Amino acid sequence: MRLFKGKLMLIVGVFILIFLAACGQDATSSDAGDESVETASGEEQIKIGLSVVDLTLERWQHDRDIFIEKAEELGAEVIVQSADGDADKQLSQIQNMLSQDIDVLVIIAANSDALAPVVEQANEQNVKVVAHDRLINNADIDAYVSFDNEGVGEMQAQYLVDGVPTGKYFLLGGEPSDHTAHMFRQGQMNILEPLIEAGDIEVVGDQWADGYSGDKALSIIENALTAQNNDIDVIVAPNDSTAGGAIQALEAQNLAGEVLISGQDADLAAVQRIAEGTQSMTVYKPIKEIATTSAEIAVKLGKGETVEANDSIDNGVKDVPFVKLTPISVDKDNLLDVIIADGFHSYDDVYKNIPEDERPSKP
Repeated sequence: MRLFKGKLMLIVGVFILIFLAACGQDATSSDAGDESVETASGEEQIKIGLSVVDLTLERWQHDRDIFIEKAEELGAEVIVQSADGDADKQLSQIQNMLSQDIDVLVIIAANSDALAPVVEQANEQNVKVVAHDRLINNADIDAYVSFDNEGVGEMQAQYLVDGVPTGKYFLLGGEPSDHTAHMFRQGQMNILEPLIEAGDIEVVGDQWADGYSGDKALSIIENALTAQNNDIDVIVAPNDSTAGGAIQALEAQNLAGEVLISGQDADLAAVQRIAEGTQSMTVYKPIKEIATTSAEIAVKLGKGETVEANDSIDNGVKDVPFVKLTPISVDKDNLLDVIIADGFHSYDDVYKNIPEDERPSKP
């Protein structure tokens, strides 16, 4: 009996020790909750705020998903908000992010000229700021990651000029407040201006589509076709959403495929139109490359490391370190080699509307 009681006391003692140890662990976890989160390697976890101009656009959905995947792979946490194309809403959202103890702010700007106040606030809080694809003007930002946007415009114009060296051109611009849209236009004019001055190209209209809106582009081109009695040879569109709107207007006049039209971003609908022959080209900016690069730079900045840039750009306040990436011109001839080979869209999706016997051989 004494032996049984002794064993019982021993068991009770063990349970008491386990209980006390558990209480001690809970106390430690609670204390740790007041400190910065650490990664498995013992480093403090970097917290990134990603402010996206408009997640209703396919392009930015790709950027967001790839950015988050890479940042989390590098041990960072990412919070995301979409401004739905509203510059004021973006300012408010960024102020909210800055209240959440972030280390780095990555911005895809709704208005390149409206963000100086929140960038200044970020500077005061020692939060690093990266401009993703769209430059932020007149603000002390730490890095700019984008493609050669002037080169994008040059690719668009060169393709169109190669196809129609003389004729009537309509210039369709993007969002006027987006600095990048003006870079596209500068690149386009690098190619077009000599031919305009020589009289080979006649510019029959020049309008900008607010927010790169396809609906706005549709309305602009409808009016242009009416004004020109459908006599337009080329539409210089800045991206695929505006190209899509313009093509709707052309389809209504049975002109789709007859008028050369540029684009950019390689949206699925756009590459399907290229396969069908209604859109002439797009400029593919390898989204995986830019989103991955931005994530890597954000994490480096968050850790206090130096960013290696291959160029710089004056944003009105400083020469910003510019990580410049290379875009690719895409048309019907290299859809397979670029878009599908890169895994950006699948073969079946790209050629969805093409009869199987008319499709190129599947890779």
